[in-house]
Amino acid sequence: MSKALRLPEKWFRRGLWLVALVFAWFLVGLGSLVVGDLPQVESVQRIEDFMPPERAAQVKLQRQTSEQLRDQAASALEQAELKYRAARKSYAAAREAFDNWVATRSATQRADQDEELLARTRALDQLKEAERRAGVAVEAQQQQQLDAQQALARAEADWQQLNDGAREKWQAAQRAQELRVFLYRLALTLPLLLVAGWLFAKKRRSNAWPFVWGFIFFALFAFFVELVPYLPDYGGYVRYIVGIVLTVVLGRAAIQAFNRYLEKQKRQEAMPDAQRRVELSYDTALSRLAKGVCPGCERVVDLKDPGIDFCPHCGIGLFDRCGNCATRKSTFSRFCHACGTPAAAMPASASLPPSASDPQVRD
Repeated sequence: MSKALRLPEKWFRRGLWLVALVFAWFLVGLGSLVVGDLPQVESVQRIEDFMPPERAAQVKLQRQTSEQLRDQAASALEQAELKYRAARKSYAAAREAFDNWVATRSATQRADQDEELLARTRALDQLKEAERRAGVAVEAQQQQQLDAQQALARAEADWQQLNDGAREKWQAAQRAQELRVFLYRLALTLPLLLVAGWLFAKKRRSNAWPFVWGFIFFALFAFFVELVPYLPDYGGYVRYIVGIVLTVVLGRAAIQAFNRYLEKQKRQEAMPDAQRRVELSYDTALSRLAKGVCPGCERVVDLKDPGIDFCPHCGIGLFDRCGNCATRKSTFSRFCHACGTPAAAMPASASLPPSASDPQVRD
Protein backbone atom coordinates (compact mmCIF):
# COMPACT_ATOMS: atom_id res chain seq x y z
CA MET A 1 0.00 0.00 0.00
CA SER A 2 3.01 2.29 0.30
CA LYS A 3 2.89 3.16 -3.44
CA ALA A 4 -0.65 4.51 -3.02
CA LEU A 5 0.27 6.82 -0.14
CA ARG A 6 1.22 10.47 -0.48
CA LEU A 7 4.92 11.16 0.09
CA PRO A 8 4.40 13.07 3.38
CA GLU A 9 2.08 10.31 4.52
CA LYS A 10 4.78 7.70 3.86
CA TRP A 11 7.32 9.58 5.96
CA PHE A 12 4.76 10.26 8.64
CA ARG A 13 4.00 6.54 8.89
CA ARG A 14 7.71 5.76 9.07
CA GLY A 15 8.03 8.32 11.87
CA LEU A 16 5.16 6.67 13.73
CA TRP A 17 6.88 3.28 13.39
CA LEU A 18 9.99 4.91 14.82
CA VAL A 19 7.86 6.15 17.72
CA ALA A 20 6.63 2.58 18.23
CA LEU A 21 10.19 1.22 18.29
CA VAL A 22 11.44 3.93 20.66
CA PHE A 23 8.46 3.35 22.95
CA ALA A 24 9.19 -0.40 22.91
CA TRP A 25 12.88 0.24 23.63
CA PHE A 26 12.11 2.28 26.74
CA LEU A 27 9.59 -0.30 27.91
CA VAL A 28 12.14 -3.09 27.37
CA GLY A 29 14.72 -1.18 29.40
CA LEU A 30 12.28 -0.68 32.26
CA GLY A 31 11.16 -4.30 32.08
CA SER A 32 14.75 -5.54 32.16
CA LEU A 33 15.40 -3.60 35.36
CA VAL A 34 12.24 -4.93 36.98
CA VAL A 35 12.89 -8.54 35.94
CA GLY A 36 16.53 -8.30 37.01
CA ASP A 37 15.59 -6.98 40.46
CA LEU A 38 12.97 -9.64 41.13
CA PRO A 39 15.46 -12.08 42.80
CA GLN A 40 15.99 -9.48 45.53
CA VAL A 41 12.56 -10.29 46.94
CA GLU A 42 14.07 -13.59 48.15
CA SER A 43 16.83 -13.82 50.74
CA VAL A 44 20.08 -15.50 49.73
CA GLN A 45 20.27 -18.98 51.25
CA ARG A 46 23.60 -20.59 52.08
CA ILE A 47 24.29 -24.22 52.75
CA GLU A 48 25.43 -23.26 56.28
CA ASP A 49 21.83 -22.25 57.06
CA PHE A 50 20.81 -25.91 56.90
CA MET A 51 23.53 -27.25 59.26
CA PRO A 52 23.08 -27.80 63.01
CA PRO A 53 24.01 -24.35 64.36
CA GLU A 54 26.07 -25.44 67.39
CA ARG A 55 27.96 -28.16 65.57
CA ALA A 56 28.60 -25.88 62.56
CA ALA A 57 29.96 -23.13 64.81
CA GLN A 58 32.22 -25.61 66.63
CA VAL A 59 33.64 -27.10 63.42
CA LYS A 60 34.11 -23.65 61.89
CA LEU A 61 36.05 -22.54 64.99
CA GLN A 62 38.19 -25.69 64.77
CA ARG A 63 38.94 -24.94 61.13
CA GLN A 64 39.90 -21.37 61.85
CA THR A 65 42.10 -22.38 64.80
CA SER A 66 43.78 -25.14 62.83
CA GLU A 67 44.43 -22.80 59.91
CA GLN A 68 46.01 -20.23 62.24
CA LEU A 69 48.21 -22.90 63.88
CA ARG A 70 49.23 -24.24 60.49
CA ASP A 71 50.17 -20.78 59.26
CA GLN A 72 52.12 -20.04 62.47
CA ALA A 73 53.90 -23.40 62.25
CA ALA A 74 54.80 -22.77 58.62
CA SER A 75 56.23 -19.35 59.46
CA ALA A 76 58.19 -20.72 62.43
CA LEU A 77 59.48 -23.60 60.30
CA GLU A 78 60.81 -21.16 57.71
CA GLN A 79 62.68 -19.28 60.43
CA ALA A 80 64.06 -22.53 61.94
CA GLU A 81 65.21 -23.79 58.53
CA LEU A 82 66.90 -20.46 57.87
CA LYS A 83 68.78 -20.69 61.19
CA TYR A 84 69.68 -24.31 60.51
CA ARG A 85 71.15 -23.45 57.10
CA ALA A 86 73.14 -20.61 58.68
CA ALA A 87 74.46 -22.93 61.40
CA ARG A 88 75.49 -25.52 58.82
CA LYS A 89 77.32 -22.90 56.77
CA SER A 90 79.10 -21.60 59.86
CA TYR A 91 80.19 -25.07 60.91
CA ALA A 92 81.27 -25.95 57.35
CA ALA A 93 83.39 -22.79 57.10
CA ALA A 94 84.91 -23.35 60.54
CA ARG A 95 85.61 -27.01 59.77
CA GLU A 96 87.40 -26.07 56.55
CA ALA A 97 89.53 -23.50 58.38
CA PHE A 98 90.30 -26.03 61.12
CA ASP A 99 91.35 -28.67 58.63
CA ASN A 100 93.64 -26.19 56.90
CA TRP A 101 95.17 -25.17 60.21
CA VAL A 102 95.70 -28.80 61.29
CA ALA A 103 97.42 -29.53 57.99
CA THR A 104 99.79 -26.57 58.56
CA ARG A 105 100.54 -27.62 62.13
CA SER A 106 101.31 -31.18 61.04
CA ALA A 107 103.84 -29.79 58.62
CA THR A 108 105.61 -27.55 61.20
CA GLN A 109 105.29 -29.89 64.25
CA ARG A 110 105.30 -26.95 66.66
CA ALA A 111 104.47 -27.95 70.26
CA ASP A 112 103.55 -24.40 71.29
CA GLN A 113 100.38 -24.73 69.17
CA ASP A 114 98.77 -27.49 71.28
CA GLU A 115 96.74 -25.00 73.32
CA GLU A 116 95.46 -23.34 70.15
CA LEU A 117 94.52 -26.76 68.79
CA LEU A 118 92.39 -27.40 71.84
CA ALA A 119 90.74 -23.99 71.59
CA ARG A 120 89.95 -24.44 67.91
CA THR A 121 88.54 -27.89 68.60
CA ARG A 122 86.25 -26.54 71.32
CA ALA A 123 85.02 -23.77 69.05
CA LEU A 124 84.32 -26.27 66.31
CA ASP A 125 82.41 -28.45 68.74
CA GLN A 126 80.31 -25.49 69.80
CA LEU A 127 79.40 -24.75 66.18
CA LYS A 128 78.49 -28.38 65.66
CA GLU A 129 76.30 -28.26 68.75
CA ALA A 130 74.60 -25.13 67.47
CA GLU A 131 73.96 -26.88 64.17
CA ARG A 132 72.47 -29.85 66.00
CA ARG A 133 70.18 -27.63 68.08
CA ALA A 134 69.02 -25.83 64.92
CA GLY A 135 68.23 -29.20 63.33
CA VAL A 136 66.26 -30.26 66.41
CA ALA A 137 64.32 -26.96 66.23
CA VAL A 138 63.51 -27.63 62.58
CA GLU A 139 62.24 -31.09 63.41
CA ALA A 140 60.13 -29.68 66.24
CA GLN A 141 58.57 -27.10 63.93
CA GLN A 142 57.94 -29.76 61.30
CA GLN A 143 56.13 -31.80 63.93
CA GLN A 144 54.02 -28.80 64.92
CA GLN A 145 53.18 -28.12 61.29
CA LEU A 146 52.22 -31.76 60.76
CA ASP A 147 49.98 -31.70 63.85
CA ALA A 148 48.30 -28.51 62.64
CA GLN A 149 47.76 -29.95 59.15
CA GLN A 150 46.26 -33.13 60.57
CA ALA A 151 43.96 -31.12 62.86
CA LEU A 152 42.91 -29.01 59.89
CA ALA A 153 42.28 -32.14 57.82
CA ARG A 154 40.04 -33.52 60.57
CA ALA A 155 38.16 -30.22 60.76
CA GLU A 156 37.78 -30.18 56.97
CA ALA A 157 36.43 -33.73 57.06
CA ASP A 158 33.92 -32.76 59.75
CA TRP A 159 32.89 -29.70 57.72
CA GLN A 160 32.51 -31.81 54.58
CA GLN A 161 30.31 -34.21 56.52
CA LEU A 162 28.11 -31.31 57.62
CA ASN A 163 28.02 -30.10 54.01
CA ASP A 164 26.94 -33.50 52.74
CA GLY A 165 24.21 -33.70 55.35
CA ALA A 166 22.84 -30.25 54.55
CA ARG A 167 23.30 -30.30 50.77
CA GLU A 168 20.06 -32.10 49.94
CA LYS A 169 17.96 -29.70 52.04
CA TRP A 170 19.81 -26.72 50.63
CA GLN A 171 19.30 -27.87 47.03
CA ALA A 172 15.59 -28.44 47.69
CA ALA A 173 15.33 -24.94 49.14
CA GLN A 174 17.21 -23.54 46.13
CA ARG A 175 14.82 -25.25 43.73
CA ALA A 176 11.84 -23.90 45.67
CA GLN A 177 13.33 -20.41 45.61
CA GLU A 178 14.02 -20.62 41.88
CA LEU A 179 10.42 -21.70 41.32
CA ARG A 180 9.08 -18.78 43.35
CA VAL A 181 11.27 -16.27 41.50
CA PHE A 182 10.29 -17.82 38.18
CA LEU A 183 6.61 -17.57 39.10
CA TYR A 184 7.14 -13.91 40.03
CA ARG A 185 8.61 -13.29 36.59
CA LEU A 186 5.93 -15.34 34.88
CA ALA A 187 3.21 -13.47 36.79
CA LEU A 188 4.74 -10.25 35.50
CA THR A 189 5.38 -11.21 31.87
CA LEU A 190 2.40 -13.47 31.07
CA PRO A 191 -0.23 -10.76 31.68
CA LEU A 192 1.81 -8.45 29.47
CA LEU A 193 1.64 -11.06 26.72
CA LEU A 194 -2.13 -11.45 27.16
CA VAL A 195 -2.64 -7.68 27.10
CA ALA A 196 -0.48 -7.51 23.98
CA GLY A 197 -2.67 -10.16 22.33
CA TRP A 198 -5.81 -8.20 23.20
CA LEU A 199 -4.27 -4.98 21.86
CA PHE A 200 -3.27 -6.75 18.66
CA ALA A 201 -6.78 -8.07 18.17
CA LYS A 202 -8.70 -4.90 19.10
CA LYS A 203 -6.51 -1.81 18.92
CA ARG A 204 -3.81 -2.32 16.30
CA ARG A 205 -5.73 -0.15 13.81
CA SER A 206 -6.67 2.59 16.27
CA ASN A 207 -5.26 6.10 16.27
CA ALA A 208 -2.79 5.09 19.00
CA TRP A 209 -1.38 2.19 16.96
CA PRO A 210 2.31 3.22 17.40
CA PHE A 211 1.99 2.78 21.16
CA VAL A 212 -0.02 -0.42 20.69
CA TRP A 213 2.70 -1.96 18.51
CA GLY A 214 5.42 -0.68 20.84
CA PHE A 215 3.74 -2.42 23.75
CA ILE A 216 3.32 -5.61 21.68
CA PHE A 217 7.04 -5.64 20.82
CA PHE A 218 7.88 -5.07 24.48
CA ALA A 219 5.59 -7.87 25.70
CA LEU A 220 7.00 -10.36 23.18
CA PHE A 221 10.57 -9.43 24.12
CA ALA A 222 9.83 -9.61 27.85
CA PHE A 223 8.26 -13.07 27.65
CA PHE A 224 10.36 -14.83 25.05
CA VAL A 225 13.73 -13.12 25.71
CA GLU A 226 13.84 -11.62 29.21
CA LEU A 227 12.28 -14.70 30.79
CA VAL A 228 14.64 -17.20 29.11
CA PRO A 229 17.84 -16.63 31.18
CA TYR A 230 15.90 -17.13 34.41
CA LEU A 231 14.03 -20.27 33.45
CA PRO A 232 14.63 -23.27 35.73
CA ASP A 233 15.11 -26.69 34.19
CA TYR A 234 11.39 -27.15 33.75
CA GLY A 235 10.75 -23.54 32.76
CA GLY A 236 11.40 -24.27 29.12
CA TYR A 237 8.18 -26.28 29.08
CA VAL A 238 6.26 -23.13 30.00
CA ARG A 239 7.84 -21.13 27.20
CA TYR A 240 7.24 -23.82 24.57
CA ILE A 241 3.70 -24.56 25.77
CA VAL A 242 2.82 -20.86 25.62
CA GLY A 243 4.42 -20.67 22.18
CA ILE A 244 2.37 -23.65 21.00
CA VAL A 245 -0.85 -22.18 22.40
CA LEU A 246 -0.17 -18.80 20.80
CA THR A 247 0.67 -20.48 17.48
CA VAL A 248 -2.55 -22.50 17.56
CA VAL A 249 -4.67 -19.50 18.53
CA LEU A 250 -3.11 -17.17 15.98
CA GLY A 251 -3.08 -19.87 13.31
CA ARG A 252 -6.75 -20.64 13.89
CA ALA A 253 -7.56 -16.93 13.77
CA ALA A 254 -5.58 -16.61 10.53
CA ILE A 255 -7.45 -19.57 8.99
CA GLN A 256 -10.81 -18.11 10.00
CA ALA A 257 -9.80 -14.69 8.68
CA PHE A 258 -8.71 -16.28 5.39
CA ASN A 259 -12.02 -18.14 5.07
CA ARG A 260 -13.95 -14.94 5.83
CA TYR A 261 -11.87 -13.16 3.22
CA LEU A 262 -12.70 -15.80 0.58
CA GLU A 263 -16.41 -15.64 1.41
CA LYS A 264 -16.32 -11.83 1.26
CA GLN A 265 -14.57 -11.94 -2.10
CA LYS A 266 -17.18 -14.35 -3.46
CA ARG A 267 -19.99 -12.08 -2.29
CA GLN A 268 -18.31 -9.01 -3.75
CA GLU A 269 -17.65 -10.70 -7.09
CA ALA A 270 -21.36 -11.49 -7.30
CA MET A 271 -22.29 -7.80 -6.84
CA PRO A 272 -22.81 -5.36 -9.71
CA ASP A 273 -19.77 -3.42 -10.86
CA ALA A 274 -20.99 -0.05 -9.56
CA GLN A 275 -21.70 -1.39 -6.09
CA ARG A 276 -18.30 -3.03 -5.91
CA ARG A 277 -16.65 0.28 -6.80
CA VAL A 278 -18.49 2.03 -4.00
CA GLU A 279 -17.14 -0.45 -1.46
CA LEU A 280 -13.54 -0.19 -2.75
CA SER A 281 -11.54 2.65 -1.23
CA TYR A 282 -9.35 4.77 -3.46
CA ASP A 283 -6.11 3.87 -1.65
CA THR A 284 -6.95 0.15 -1.68
CA ALA A 285 -7.62 0.20 -5.41
CA LEU A 286 -4.38 2.03 -6.18
CA SER A 287 -2.42 -0.29 -3.93
CA ARG A 288 -3.74 -3.38 -5.69
CA LEU A 289 -3.21 -1.90 -9.13
CA ALA A 290 0.41 -1.09 -8.17
CA LYS A 291 0.89 -4.77 -7.37
CA GLY A 292 -0.44 -5.83 -10.78
CA VAL A 293 -3.63 -7.43 -9.45
CA CYS A 294 -7.31 -6.70 -9.97
CA PRO A 295 -8.68 -4.32 -7.30
CA GLY A 296 -11.88 -6.36 -7.12
CA CYS A 297 -10.77 -10.01 -6.91
CA GLU A 298 -7.01 -9.53 -6.32
CA ARG A 299 -6.08 -11.97 -9.06
CA VAL A 300 -3.15 -11.26 -11.36
CA VAL A 301 -4.02 -9.24 -14.46
CA ASP A 302 -1.73 -8.00 -17.22
CA LEU A 303 -2.43 -4.29 -16.78
CA LYS A 304 0.12 -3.37 -19.45
CA ASP A 305 -1.93 -5.06 -22.16
CA PRO A 306 -3.87 -2.23 -23.94
CA GLY A 307 -6.53 -4.69 -24.98
CA ILE A 308 -7.60 -5.50 -21.45
CA ASP A 309 -10.19 -3.04 -20.11
CA PHE A 310 -12.05 -5.46 -17.79
CA CYS A 311 -10.85 -8.08 -15.36
CA PRO A 312 -11.11 -11.48 -17.04
CA HIS A 313 -11.77 -13.10 -13.64
CA CYS A 314 -14.48 -10.95 -12.03
CA GLY A 315 -15.51 -8.55 -14.82
CA ILE A 316 -14.86 -5.28 -12.96
CA GLY A 317 -13.87 -2.35 -15.20
CA LEU A 318 -10.19 -1.51 -15.08
CA PHE A 319 -9.76 1.08 -17.87
CA ASP A 320 -12.05 3.54 -19.68
CA ARG A 321 -11.75 6.69 -21.79
CA CYS A 322 -11.58 10.27 -20.62
CA GLY A 323 -14.79 12.14 -21.51
CA ASN A 324 -12.76 15.19 -22.53
CA CYS A 325 -9.71 13.91 -24.44
CA ALA A 326 -10.64 10.22 -24.92
CA THR A 327 -7.32 9.12 -23.41
CA ARG A 328 -7.33 5.60 -22.00
CA LYS A 329 -7.07 5.80 -18.22
CA SER A 330 -7.74 3.76 -15.10
CA THR A 331 -11.35 3.72 -14.05
CA PHE A 332 -10.21 4.26 -10.48
CA SER A 333 -8.32 7.49 -11.25
CA ARG A 334 -10.02 10.64 -9.97
CA PHE A 335 -8.51 12.78 -12.71
CA CYS A 336 -7.36 12.17 -16.25
CA HIS A 337 -3.60 11.92 -16.37
CA ALA A 338 -3.52 13.51 -19.86
CA CYS A 339 -5.72 16.59 -19.48
CA GLY A 340 -6.50 16.71 -15.76
CA THR A 341 -10.26 16.58 -16.24
CA PRO A 342 -12.06 15.19 -13.16
CA ALA A 343 -13.52 11.76 -13.68
CA ALA A 344 -17.29 12.16 -14.20
CA ALA A 345 -19.73 9.99 -12.29
CA MET A 346 -20.15 7.04 -14.59
CA PRO A 347 -23.50 5.34 -15.00
CA ALA A 348 -23.72 1.78 -13.84
CA SER A 349 -23.74 0.55 -17.44
CA ALA A 350 -20.49 2.31 -18.34
CA SER A 351 -18.20 -0.26 -16.71
CA LEU A 352 -20.18 -3.38 -17.49
CA PRO A 353 -19.67 -5.63 -20.50
CA PRO A 354 -22.08 -4.99 -23.40
CA SER A 355 -23.91 -8.20 -22.72
CA ALA A 356 -24.82 -6.94 -19.24
CA SER A 357 -25.41 -3.23 -19.95
CA ASP A 358 -27.28 -3.15 -23.29
CA PRO A 359 -31.00 -4.07 -22.98
CA GLN A 360 -31.21 -4.96 -26.65
CA VAL A 361 -28.41 -7.48 -26.24
CA ARG A 362 -30.16 -9.04 -23.23
CA ASP A 363 -33.36 -9.30 -25.21
